[in-house]
Amino acid sequence: MPEGFIPKHGGYRKLKSFQVAQLAFDVTVRLVEKYIDRFSRTRDQMVQAGRSGVQNIAEASQASGTSKETELKLTNVARASLEELRLDDEDFLRQRRLAIWEQGHPLRQELVDRRCTTADEVAQWVRESSIRSLGQCGLGGQDGADQAASRTSMLSTKLYPEFSANAALVLVNVACALLSRQLQTLEKAFLKEGGLRERMTRARIAARDEQRRRR
Repeated sequence: MPEGFIPKHGGYRKLKSFQVAQLAFDVTVRLVEKYIDRFSRTRDQMVQAGRSGVQNIAEASQASGTSKETELKLTNVARASLEELRLDDEDFLRQRRLAIWEQGHPLRQELVDRRCTTADEVAQWVRESSIRSLGQCGLGGQDGADQAASRTSMLSTKLYPEFSANAALVLVNVACALLSRQLQTLEKAFLKEGGLRERMTRARIAARDEQRRRR
């Protein structure tokens, strides 16, 4: 007989989509706390969009045992929430006249290759890469108080917010891509295996066949 008609489910903490979405959410919280007014509606919307992405991945995983339809629906809600967050990150950069790193930008791949697992690790990468970029702009030396003040201003007003927001955007992009592939996999699995009703029917048939054999 089969092991039962309710398949193993949950385990969302092991999903790469959950891990990256949660990291993107943590980085987003730090971003808005540092750079967006606490009374701004945008701040609340960005936090809620990030949280919705994480929570719906978890809820979809838990619901998968009894409803593949619900799993698909909630996974798609998570994907839509992160798409909203992606647009907010782009708005943050565009409205402040900061660069939005395009697909082929080397720093995008550098962050992905860094494989950060915590917001602290992302923050460390932001600091390192911002200072390195500052040096490439010719402001990395130690040539007096005026240049030191220029370096500090450049970091705080341009590079840190630009690199922080782009880091969040890169993580959101990765999470969106993972969820898109996850939806495709769920769709194929549903077409191949069906949902709970099909599993229940197969389990009943298997149980009846087993009873007949025992007679």
